Amino acid sequence: CSGFIQTNTRIAIGASISPVSSYASDQYDVTILIWKDPKLGNWWMGFGDNTLVGYWPAELFTHLAEKATMVEWGGEVVNARANGEHTATQMGSGHFAEDGFGKASYFRNLEIVDSDNSLSSVRGVSTLAENTNCYNIESSYNNEWGTHFYYGGPGKNSRCP
Repeated sequence: CSGFIQTNTRIAIGASISPVSSYASDQYDVTILIWKDPKLGNWWMGFGDNTLVGYWPAELFTHLAEKATMVEWGGEVVNARANGEHTATQMGSGHFAEDGFGKASYFRNLEIVDSDNSLSSVRGVSTLAENTNCYNIESSYNNEWGTHFYYGGPGKNSRCP
């Protein structure tokens, strides 16, 4: 994003991450944490186990000057509807949410950083999928994964012309 100041030269922004999960096989998680420095107001990003990547300076923000009022997780696909058809670009693994673990993509242990810079589990998330015949999402909660959701889909298919 414009204005991001990278402080770690070992992390390449936009590069691929490995290892990657495989369908019906090994699954790998990536941990990302974003929080506001209460003294300077910069928004920091951490990756993995406490690796600082960089920050967005406080002066970039107006609405986020004090706090965030909304957090979003998920996937996005650009659909230009070339030739009047939906894109064949898959989201996540290309499998729908109901296929579940090892098949559909997921986010788990969703948490927010509160005003005391403490992590709090997220409850009662709202979900949105614009065309559930192309991509969908299913959220849930359990003690092991906290609030989590599966999402994805193939894009253009027989139900998504």
